[in-house]
Amino acid sequence: MLEQAKSSYKDVTQYPHKFLQINLDKIRIPVTYKKSWDDGFGARGWKVDVAIGDPQIIASTRETGQRINTSVFIHDILDHFLSGFGVSGHRSEAMALIQLAMRTGSNPGSDYKQIIEEDILNGRVNGESMKSFLPSSLIDLLPDNADKSDKEIISFLKNALGVDRLTDTLVNHFFTLGKAGKKHAENNWMKLGLNHYKQTEMGDALQKILIEIDNKADELNIEEIKGRITIDNKHVSFDELENCHVKDIGTYCVAIDQICE
Repeated sequence: MLEQAKSSYKDVTQYPHKFLQINLDKIRIPVTYKKSWDDGFGARGWKVDVAIGDPQIIASTRETGQRINTSVFIHDILDHFLSGFGVSGHRSEAMALIQLAMRTGSNPGSDYKQIIEEDILNGRVNGESMKSFLPSSLIDLLPDNADKSDKEIISFLKNALGVDRLTDTLVNHFFTLGKAGKKHAENNWMKLGLNHYKQTEMGDALQKILIEIDNKADELNIEEIKGRITIDNKHVSFDELENCHVKDIGTYCVAIDQICE
């Protein structure tokens, strides 16, 4: 169970080169756009290449939520991938949502509650077993030597505590898991040579680029784009890689501290 939990923590320097290229002053992340992904969801949008093939990851567009001014695609890049958390899994998401909160000022409590109501209370934990995920205070309530499925564990806890009390306990647990990843994220950004204190500016700059390239892909009705996001402490940029098409999207650059050269 410990190994399952540890799998949420990644060392960014150990990512395969095809997913992340680290230079002295910048990093490059391969990304892909498809008009419709053949992944069971069929959504239009963008994925970080490392997330392609993960059944939990849905492509995302430039669209944002009501409370947060950057899209899920930016969340996947900054709060998951570069922070050294798995691209999916509830433990990874707990930690990534704290990173999102740090750069946007959002409160992850409502997101935690939604995950709990939609998944955990229905006996689903992504990335690990229920016993590995739950806090010891809830595990201690289970009968000794009980060989229960994830759904049976949650059913037992609902009956023992009531849904409201169990939900509150789980929300607090998500906050605990999320905050436990803060130092790990800082260390990974340092390994990449990126300033963790500029994550807000980087997110805003990436969102500006995403709006441009996603609009263009949509307007031109492009089937697929292979591209690359480049990030350093002064700029973020996107360039379209050679593939089976003419390079319709081109190159975009947004400055964090100064005008792009």
